[in-house]
Amino acid sequence: MFLEVTNAKYLDSYRLLLTFNNGEQKTVDLQNELNGSAFAPLRQLDYFKKFRIKYNTVEWENGADYAPEYLYEIGLPKPIKSAEK
Repeated sequence: MFLEVTNAKYLDSYRLLLTFNNGEQKTVDLQNELNGSAFAPLRQLDYFKKFRIKYNTVEWENGADYAPEYLYEIGLPKPIKSAEK
């Protein structure tokens, strides 16, 4: 199965909550991943927040994106809330 990002939600700082086509959700912190000229504009938080899902991954206005497999690899599983008693 090829991994695809099906949904993305901004959390805070440079963190996104991503949903993948395998049903998993992961929190991805991209603060230390904004290397190179294509990602330089994303260091401005207002610009970072302007993303969309395009071609099965997260993409920004300048065309910068990450492979969904990479986002999945660096993401942390979303914590499962335990049922309250």
